Amino acid sequence: MASLWRLSVLCGAQGGRALCLRFPAVRPAYVSAFLQDQPTPGQCRTQHIHLSPNHHAGSKAASLHWTGERVVSVLLLGLIPAAYLNPSSAMDYSLAAALTLHSHWGLGQVVTDYVHGDALQKTAKAGVLALSALTFAGLCYFNYHDVGICKAVAMLRKL
Repeated sequence: MASLWRLSVLCGAQGGRALCLRFPAVRPAYVSAFLQDQPTPGQCRTQHIHLSPNHHAGSKAASLHWTGERVVSVLLLGLIPAAYLNPSSAMDYSLAAALTLHSHWGLGQVVTDYVHGDALQKTAKAGVLALSALTFAGLCYFNYHDVGICKAVAMLRKL
């Protein structure tokens, strides 16, 4: 308990931030971008360093895209148990579409975060689009010409 009290003395009253993260000379740029810089007595105000481009700022399309990602995620939470309880062709195709869209958006975000350079990023995004199209086509082919996603998972569980 005493060690927690000593740690709280070092953290101060600004939401539990450590003492060494309050000073701009010690704070790394990536930490600075995510913390709210509060002016402290005797120091000048530091400025945030934004690590991602701000070309979608104020755009309604970015907000709609974020909302769409959340809708698909919540839809998957309901589709997976429903597909287990009621396997059907409609469930197979719904799962194929939702899983492909969810993974496409996730891989696209990985490309945005970790691939640098305009030409390389465009190439990587084209690769993600091609991979997503092939995945959806393969799942649809599997649903039409074979047992489907729901029954395939049920068969795997029986092994």
